[in-house]
Amino acid sequence: MNPLLINLNGWEIPIIVLVVLILFGGRKIPEFMKGLGKGINSFKRGLHDIEEDIKTDSTDNNSTTGNK
Repeated sequence: MNPLLINLNGWEIPIIVLVVLILFGGRKIPEFMKGLGKGINSFKRGLHDIEEDIKTDSTDNNSTTGNK
């Protein structure tokens, strides 16, 4: 585990949130989170596509090996 997350006290979390709000503003945070969500979905879709390609390649190799 990350020791930083364990040592956060009750006052430190609101201070961090306040600093983020001051730096980025209230309008930029939802845009950032929307972009982050799209990026995560794209990454998951890419992983799923790779897994499907691997499964397809392994079944193709097994079927062509049996015909020889």
